[in-house]
Amino acid sequence: MTIAHTLGALSVITGALLAAQSAQAQDNTFINPDWANSAWYIGAGVGQSRATIDEPRLRASLAANGETVTGFSKDQRDTGYKLFVGRQLNQYVAVEAGYFDLGKFDFQSTTSGNGVLNGQAAFRGVNLDLLGQLPLSQRLSLLGRVGMHYTKTNTEFSGNRLLGSTNMHASERKLNAKLGLGLEYKFSEALALRGEVERYRLNDAVGNRGDADLYSVSLVYKLGRPTSAAPAYQPAPEVAPVVAMPAPLIEAKPAPVPVAEKVSFASEALFDFDQSTLKPQGKAALDQLLGQLKGMDLEVIVTVGHTDAVGPDAYNQKLSQRRAEAVKAYLVAQGVETNRVYTEGKGETQPMADNTSAAGRAKNRRVTVEVVGTRKVLR
Repeated sequence: MTIAHTLGALSVITGALLAAQSAQAQDNTFINPDWANSAWYIGAGVGQSRATIDEPRLRASLAANGETVTGFSKDQRDTGYKLFVGRQLNQYVAVEAGYFDLGKFDFQSTTSGNGVLNGQAAFRGVNLDLLGQLPLSQRLSLLGRVGMHYTKTNTEFSGNRLLGSTNMHASERKLNAKLGLGLEYKFSEALALRGEVERYRLNDAVGNRGDADLYSVSLVYKLGRPTSAAPAYQPAPEVAPVVAMPAPLIEAKPAPVPVAEKVSFASEALFDFDQSTLKPQGKAALDQLLGQLKGMDLEVIVTVGHTDAVGPDAYNQKLSQRRAEAVKAYLVAQGVETNRVYTEGKGETQPMADNTSAAGRAKNRRVTVEVVGTRKVLR
């Protein structure tokens, strides 16, 4: 396949992935980030491949046939690409299968007596890998892979110094190991960008054995994204009012009713994934809360942010604090006195449920708003 055809095919695939993502743009981008831990995905990557041509061995072979090498050039780089499909087994491990084409690598040599020997090797095949993912934050992960690949090598020679070989067109199929390292950045729970370097152990068709590296950038799209969101507003029951007892024989006016209300909002209802800026649905949920507080003499409001256990502790602590501050800023903008609103970030230190399950982590990602004040009693 030519470079133009390769890039054309990848452009079509990339466009399809981006179009699928754009079709969901009106939905909340991060409705259910834990769904991605068991999703199927597809992807495509393109980049530069590099191989090592064994120049000393070729020179020695020509010398053994009585030739003196007068010139030698080689091209050890080409464009490579890969197509793959995978399945997340959990947050940290995935299984991935794919097809790859590492391109073509060639050399040209001249010898005394107007001798010429040219060669070219091309590598393409299929692979099966185990992919490990270590979250560095909620968006960025370190990747490591180990697997096997079954590769077909086509080797061609031309010229008038063929080293006694009658096979000008040779092919070889071998099963070998491969390794890789990289980084993945999540644009959303469905779409991610990877940058990787992978090393393929290879055999050519004339007995050489070596390595080829592929430096690639890939788009990954996860399939079957759910559309249901966590409930936006989950008010806790009000504390029973305390009413002062009237004095004997004296008709007393009802005393103000002391009230403490604590409301819990799912983080996905207020913020996009890994963000601390309130989205429109989040502002609407807080407006609903403020509507229920009309007629109350506020004493204090305490906003507390919480996260799940995904990612570093320090990062989660800062994210929870920023989210609590964002809720305060909106309440103040709607008329609440700033000196009556306090914030705190708890990070992952106060889970409500088990962080080992998707449902538990969803419960732990929350912002609580506690309101203390007295309600005016209508006569």
